This record gives sequence, structure tokens and C-alpha cells, in this order.
Amino acid sequence: MRVLIIEDDENIVESLSLSLRMRWPDVDISSAGMGEEGLQLVETFSPDIVVLDLGLPDINGFEVLRQVRMFSDVPIIILSVLGDEDDIVRGLEMDADDYIVKPFKKMEFLARVKSLVRRKNIPVDLTVYERGNFRVFLSLHHLYYNENKVTLTKSECLIFYKLIQNANTVVTYSSIARELWGDEYPGSIEAIRVYVQRLRRKIEEITGHSDFIETKSNMGYTFNLQE
Repeated sequence: MRVLIIEDDENIVESLSLSLRMRWPDVDISSAGMGEEGLQLVETFSPDIVVLDLGLPDINGFEVLRQVRMFSDVPIIILSVLGDEDDIVRGLEMDADDYIVKPFKKMEFLARVKSLVRRKNIPVDLTVYERGNFRVFLSLHHLYYNENKVTLTKSECLIFYKLIQNANTVVTYSSIARELWGDEYPGSIEAIRVYVQRLRRKIEEITGHSDFIETKSNMGYTFNLQE
């Protein structure tokens, strides 16, 4: 596993590196203290996961995220002191895979990394799922409705898969959080709401209908499907 840490605080880089090596002794770690350098390393180092700080000396971390998503779908974990809901929502809407607010617990960080690694390596025999008029390719993140196609993010794809597997029944916030991160964490419901809002828009784009995903107040969601 190759991990790229884009962070200007050397103490944090050292702490994260030590934690990663204790969990995965063979991990290959590279780091960049500047956003521009980090962008170059995403291309040349080809990391499996990127840990991205937002407060970089040269360019804003959100800009780094925006540029990375122009050429790569590498899993990205934002690590930032910015903990306002608006910042978290912005990061997730820009296709970050996870968002951790500093200060954080090392075991939580490692659990999030493990979850992204697991999601990145979905077995080949589980990559295609069909139900009703929907067909989802989990490895490619492609969703089809009849012949209409849309591309999902990894998180959107996993949520859709969870919802359609359990169509017409309530899927709780807790079960979605476990699917995405292995467990719940503070702010997970807000993150899930962002993902589902974007997923609704994409489903409407290919079906012409916006009522497939129904919100169940304080519980979760139901995927309404007639078969």
C-alpha cells in the first residue's frame, strides 16, 4: 500500500507515518508540505490513498482536491482543523472520500484508512449487481438504468448498493455508516446526507424520477423499487 500525506506540519506527518507503519509494516509512505508538490506526487507516486490537509502554505487544500479529481479517483481523506459543517459538506461534495477533524484519535484514523483500502479492493466476483431496471458496476462505479448511465463516486456506489440490496425496507444511518467506514463517528449522519443528496440527483438524471430514495425521519432511507 502506498500512502501520500500532503501536510505541512512535520510532527503530524511523523505521527501519521509511525501509526501507519505500526499497522502496516510494509506501507510505502511519501509526503509533501506544499499543495503543488502534492499534486505532482499524486501523478508520479501513484498512491493508493491520499491524506490531505486543507491549510497548506501555497494553495488551498480544496483546490488540491479539485485538481486531483480532474485526473484521479484515488481515495482521499481530508485531515483538517476546519470542523464546521459547511467545510465538511464542501469537502465531501468535492468528492473527498472521508473527512477527519483535528485533533483526532490515531485508532480512528487507522480504521478510516482500513475502510478505504477495503472499499478499493472489492472482489471481482462482486462487481456487478442487477435488480429491477438498475445495474451497478461496483468496481467501475457505473450505474445503469436500462441503457442510461451515470458515474458514481465510491461512497455513492456503496450506498446505492446497500439501499437497492434492501429495497423497500428501511436502511438505517448506522448500517450505512458501517458500510462506509466500519463504524459510526461524530458527523457521520451529516456526511451520509450529503452523499444521498448527490445520489438522488444522479438517479434522477438517468431515470427522470426523484422519488426512488425516501427519507425516513431520524432513521435512514428506503429505496422504493417495484419489481
